[in-house]
Amino acid sequence: MTSISFCTACGSPTHLVIPDGDTREREVCTNCGMIHYSNPKVVVGAIPVYDGKILLCKRAIEPRYGYWTLPAGFMELGETMAEGAARETWEEACARVTIERLYAVIDVVQAGQVHVFYTATFNGEFAAGDESLDVGLYAPEDIPWPEIAFPSGRFALECYIENGPKTAETFLHKAERFRP
Repeated sequence: MTSISFCTACGSPTHLVIPDGDTREREVCTNCGMIHYSNPKVVVGAIPVYDGKILLCKRAIEPRYGYWTLPAGFMELGETMAEGAARETWEEACARVTIERLYAVIDVVQAGQVHVFYTATFNGEFAAGDESLDVGLYAPEDIPWPEIAFPSGRFALECYIENGPKTAETFLHKAERFRP
């Protein structure tokens, strides 16, 4: 669990307690009583497809610098998940995508994150953005599997290759095999 040492409202120290009416320990301000909740962060991404090939980005940032990934990143306040996935694809691959449908929702408990992937299409135009060393279109048989950055992206790719752009319900039962 992530903890904070000082209240974001008044700056006083916090301590870990179970607040009245709650069932979990939370950081609570010793002065104003504000309860600080630590909740998962949402990562949004796309599976961009053009002419049967999937767009991948080679990371220019840590973690996993130099490894390939689907375009994805943290959702921002003020945007929907789909808007975030489209924005991340633009930032990382300079590709303007049309988001098609929700495809995969993956709990990444150990990182305190939820990863959400959408299927997307685009016109085939792309380039490396600031966070990418390289960007490329890959046929399923050419994906650099040993160089895929994250298990969640690998899982989404495997499901897409196995099932195509069907809705997530077609493979959610397979999520048990995703245990990083």
